[in-house]
Amino acid sequence: MDHSLPDCDATVLEPPGGTPVNPRDAAERAVENPHGPRLGELVSPGETVAVVVTDVTRATPDDVLLDVLLDELGDVGVGRERVRVVLGLGLHRPMTDAEIAGALGEHADLAENHDADDAVEVGRVAPPGGGEEIPIELNPTVADADRVLSTGMVEPHQYAGFSGGAKTVAIGAGGESLIRYTHGPELLSREGVRLGRTDDNPFRELLDRAGDAVGLDFCLNVTHGPQGILDASAGYHRDVVADLAATAKETLSVPIEREYDAVVAGVPDAKAANLYQATRAATYVVLGDRNPLRPDGRVVVPAELPEGAGEGKGERRFYDRLAGATDPASLYEEMRAGYEPGAQRAFVVARALRDHDVYVAGSEHPEVVEDCLMHARESVEDAVEPGSDVLVVPNALDTLLVSPS
Repeated sequence: MDHSLPDCDATVLEPPGGTPVNPRDAAERAVENPHGPRLGELVSPGETVAVVVTDVTRATPDDVLLDVLLDELGDVGVGRERVRVVLGLGLHRPMTDAEIAGALGEHADLAENHDADDAVEVGRVAPPGGGEEIPIELNPTVADADRVLSTGMVEPHQYAGFSGGAKTVAIGAGGESLIRYTHGPELLSREGVRLGRTDDNPFRELLDRAGDAVGLDFCLNVTHGPQGILDASAGYHRDVVADLAATAKETLSVPIEREYDAVVAGVPDAKAANLYQATRAATYVVLGDRNPLRPDGRVVVPAELPEGAGEGKGERRFYDRLAGATDPASLYEEMRAGYEPGAQRAFVVARALRDHDVYVAGSEHPEVVEDCLMHARESVEDAVEPGSDVLVVPNALDTLLVSPS
């Protein structure tokens, strides 16, 4: 992220970053030394296997991870003709043929887009702290398979603390029931549901219970920093997340000593495609462990937004909620009574907008930005007041802003 702010005092913040590894080498080591049994002890010849992979909103090397899993399955007599790959879209838009080919390479022919409307109920899960059990719905291909595997990216997540693990299957290949509850105001407002936190996090715990309930047999996840993939882990989903979250915390955390007038919060290309995803940068800054902004400070997000607000069902609900509101505070209070799955991003954005303005710079759809209670500017320079004390975070989604120890 290269921006000129000659009239400002700018501090560029970079996390420690760690040492990148070769993704294939790391993945092969992980499946050879998993948390729990190796795949050969879990899968028998003749069984069918569903592998749930991430979608275009996550920069996971799914082609490599899938290749490693298929090699391991082949070694125990499960040929690729017995494997189906499901793209874990949740409520995001379907991936195009070109995107699938780019993500999965030679294995693209095994893939199908998940459709949450087609999900079938496979069980129920009790929420942490008690309450009525929540239906768990799954993609029919996943529900019908003898064994369920998944890939994933363990990276900072606004609600789960870190993504990955059971989330790829339970949410990515799930139906609206679990998405509605996990992303609803009751759970999102609970203590412990926070960016970068996995212990005592009710959101994370519910995902983990759902992963156990649906029979997620084996997952292969990676984590990454600014320079690339940092590590891989495989096996039991809870252990995989704990393993990689520890690595991510160590390499992505930066203590914040003071407050700033503005934060320029960058996002990777995968998240800059639409406003739904790009607003993560603003909420990660404002609603993380340490908000670096002064009370009247602003967040500036450079993002081209070629897809506008976004094209999936969740993205449309997000846009409709924000575009139909008069101000953030009243929208937040209104949404505390409930909302449809996907609209949770509007709820969280409204929560952040109550205290800080958000500017989106360089958007191809400035009208969409303005519709959604935010401000559009042609450039970062236009979005920052001269003389401001500015914190530049090149990738706000890969940086954990924390209080000094």
